[in-house]
Amino acid sequence: MTDAPAWPVLTAAEARVLGCLIEKQATTPDVYPLTVNAAQSAANQKTARDPVMALSTGDTGHALRQLEGHRLVRQSFSSRAERYEHLVPGALDIPSPQVALLGLLLLRGAQTVHELLARSERLHAFADADDVRHHLERLEGRALVVRIPRGPGQREDRYAHLLSGPVDVAAIAARTASTTAGAGTDSALEARVEALEAELAALRGTVEALAARLA
Repeated sequence: MTDAPAWPVLTAAEARVLGCLIEKQATTPDVYPLTVNAAQSAANQKTARDPVMALSTGDTGHALRQLEGHRLVRQSFSSRAERYEHLVPGALDIPSPQVALLGLLLLRGAQTVHELLARSERLHAFADADDVRHHLERLEGRALVVRIPRGPGQREDRYAHLLSGPVDVAAIAARTASTTAGAGTDSALEARVEALEAELAALRGTVEALAARLA
């Protein structure tokens, strides 16, 4: 087990919602900050999420209020709608590349350097795998991330966030070893689905904004 981090310990719902705010700020800036409904939709996406969740509107609203209490999120008002934005760079004192990596870890669990590099394209333009590794090491030094040594049949170490408290490194290593054996992910199809979901989220936000103006 890793030592407990010196940061607010987030529930699974809080971690998911915070990750969504980080992601949507970069991918759908036109509808950011997010409404509670938009944050719920983002949290419950079937792609680019591990594990898949089914948060209710109440769960999402509660998570946002708790994050606000942790000073990781701020509420704002626009077009009569309650909206929320994250405050991660200032609250944790980390630069945008590390915010992007932390967001991906909050959304998808433990990942390798190359997985993070491939999945971060829409959040931050890292130069290469070494650039990603450099920022992960900085996060590790701040007790925000932990490195999980590669297990049998694995080529790379993995990294997990510590915002939800200590993680069982041995358990994660064993779980990822079993799931990576024979798991053939079509990354091109996954990327296309993610792009479509981002477009849908943007359209939903536009409709919400128009409805608020007409109300």
